[in-house]
Amino acid sequence: MRHSGIHNYGSINLDHFYRVPHLVTPGETLASHDYRVGLGGKGANQSLAMARAGGSICHWGRLGRQDAWARDTLARAGVDVSHVELVDEPSGHAVIQVDDQGENAIILFPGANFGFHPQEVGSLIAATRPGDWLLMQNECNALAEVMARGAEQGLNIAFNPAPMTPEVASLPLAACRLLFVNRIEAAGLAGVDETTPAEALLDALAATLPDCEIVLTLGGEGAWYQAAGERLHQPALPVTPVDTTAAGDTFIGYFMAALQAGLAITDCLKRAATAAALGVQRPGAAESIPEQAEVERALRDEPAAS
Repeated sequence: MRHSGIHNYGSINLDHFYRVPHLVTPGETLASHDYRVGLGGKGANQSLAMARAGGSICHWGRLGRQDAWARDTLARAGVDVSHVELVDEPSGHAVIQVDDQGENAIILFPGANFGFHPQEVGSLIAATRPGDWLLMQNECNALAEVMARGAEQGLNIAFNPAPMTPEVASLPLAACRLLFVNRIEAAGLAGVDETTPAEALLDALAATLPDCEIVLTLGGEGAWYQAAGERLHQPALPVTPVDTTAAGDTFIGYFMAALQAGLAITDCLKRAATAAALGVQRPGAAESIPEQAEVERALRDEPAAS
């Protein structure tokens, strides 16, 4: 049986990391005690996580020509980058503060990620096969058109509406089969307060998007899966976070790779949660995403992942 192909219509960013004692406040000038540049972007992180998890993933993206090293990094990890275009525009980038408690704050510049043209998108979708997966985030342009065309092509659309913006509500979300959301995104989609308890959040999402499968990630509170009346909970692993950057992307990539491999949803959740728990114990975005062998070892030795 053919495993479904997975195509990621996703951002590729250069991440500028600043390590700070606390997240900067308005009017404050704060010295950083570490700085580095790395590969990032929710799209690239999720593709990288899928590849490291042993999945087969084709990335659709745009990158400034001077930053071809980022495409090469994805390729070395096993990502199909044949549809990553090098362009004469600045790449997307993010300015990321990480404090001593491992929390982060991010400023995002879309750059080349917002340069997709309808004809180009149509050609990419036309080359897919019905039943393939199309993974998307909220860091590229033309999302509504991509979702609509993907649905017409018979693709299974998985959407992570991050970063959450008011425009997400106007997207054809009913065309999605699977939504990955954190607490803020779930509350925004369901129109409820962010302090709403997890199961009430899931109830609200079921009322708003009854035909979508939902994966709700809640950090230390674990993760939930919901579909057609079924509801599963995966507890978080007991770890001390160093840097939560890319934790959600790691979870999504590992979940999608496990889904592609035909694993049960309970196993998809467990593998994804284990990978995310390993990732938050090291600094960085792409560089924090664990290799498949590390996750396999943690699963065998559980609860040794802590």
